[in-house]
Amino acid sequence: MAKKPKKSPPSREKYDEAKPVVSFRVSRELFDRLEAVKEAEGKSNADVLSVGVGLLEVKIGKEKEIRDHAYEEGWEKGVEEACNIFLVAYLCSVCGKEIEVTTDDEKRAIKTYMHQYRWGHADCVNRR
Repeated sequence: MAKKPKKSPPSREKYDEAKPVVSFRVSRELFDRLEAVKEAEGKSNADVLSVGVGLLEVKIGKEKEIRDHAYEEGWEKGVEEACNIFLVAYLCSVCGKEIEVTTDDEKRAIKTYMHQYRWGHADCVNRR
């Protein structure tokens, strides 16, 4: 005669649902270390696992922070290099502070000035 499967009480089913079982195998060395930590700290397997998961979350957070910082540094360095290469500026005749050439009027005035005072390539000027 076949036995009927044993029916769990509803309270047990709720408990199993709320607290699922985690089971895995580890090396003897890791098992011994785990036991030593549990004994020294007075912690359970669940406590040790919680700390381990927390450390991993902290590590992931730090890696993201480092990645974001490196991105910002790279961005700033790229902008600085681009400004060094492409930025055209002149000094204000009143206060002496630097003014960036950005408007079409400024660019047109510079072109006119360069042509009027015969600015050109060094090789072209030296050939005259």
